[in-house]
Amino acid sequence: MTGAGIAALVAAGVTFQTANASEAPRTPAPHTLSVTAAGKLASTLGEDLGADAAGTYYDAKSRNLVVNVLDGTAAKAVTAAGARARIVENSLAELTSARTTLKKDATIPGTSWATDPETNKVVVTADRTVSKAEWATLTEVVDGLGAKAELQRTKGEFKPFIAGGDAISGSGGRCSLGFNVVKDGQPYFITAGHCTESISTWSDADGNQIGTNEQSSFPDNDFGLVKYTASVDHPSEVDLYNGSSQPIAKAGDATVGMKVTRSGSTTQVHDGTVTGLDATVNYGNGDIVNGLIQTDVCAEPGDSGGSLFSGDTAIGLTSGGSGDCTAGGETFFQPVTEALSTFGAQIG
Repeated sequence: MTGAGIAALVAAGVTFQTANASEAPRTPAPHTLSVTAAGKLASTLGEDLGADAAGTYYDAKSRNLVVNVLDGTAAKAVTAAGARARIVENSLAELTSARTTLKKDATIPGTSWATDPETNKVVVTADRTVSKAEWATLTEVVDGLGAKAELQRTKGEFKPFIAGGDAISGSGGRCSLGFNVVKDGQPYFITAGHCTESISTWSDADGNQIGTNEQSSFPDNDFGLVKYTASVDHPSEVDLYNGSSQPIAKAGDATVGMKVTRSGSTTQVHDGTVTGLDATVNYGNGDIVNGLIQTDVCAEPGDSGGSLFSGDTAIGLTSGGSGDCTAGGETFFQPVTEALSTFGAQIG
């Protein structure tokens, strides 16, 4: 295992045509936003709209925040704030209820589900290990949810990537370091919890011991905290495997549509997009992890714990997924902000 050392309401004025007093007001164009600004606006609108909000995502092509709403009144509020409104059928409460049903009736190894704001559904995915009988059960449960869910198959197998950036190893296993952090003024690093559950003492790629576990959480969560025990450099950056590195200044939350980059010790650096949030993954060994970021970024065993970032912002820790970096696949990440909050640590 290895790794490298992750609201204010934006108001838009409503423009009225003045040439003719009887003309209707012109709908203001959505603001062009960075991913960070879109995330902040999404958080603010989510609080302001409450139950009328039904999910958000970032349209990277137009650089607009898209907000799902349930009625025209909420749509006007979204438009006035500078986002693009889209009226949808399913509320977040209905989608959450669908996820509860899936957890109760369809917790099958080799499956995952995540809310997809672009389709306004819960997307259920079954890997190749799911049997015909289990597929039939999934189909029945998903069909019973009607327009709130859809079922799909992936060719790979969901598994933790145990075997952001630089390699860390111990007791015969290898993972990737996620991000260097600071706790109580002391240097630490964070990585995947399924790595720290298996290995307690860590060495770098040259075999030099560098740290021991401080805290670990897996399953349900997938994060671990390791305290440096050796006098080594621990910059707040991610290895880009081309002789350079990406400085990491802060941690942030993922947004659907966000462009992200992953660094890991097996497959090095790959790019992709966030496709879902709050994903539940039922790994084939029976371990269930909740609250993950779903992406179309590829990864392979040994990349576990590695860094997911967007620019200088730490986003996630590599958990697991299916496929590989030859044929492609999907990968799930533990949100960094949750790990830091749990550990009382900060990006250093």
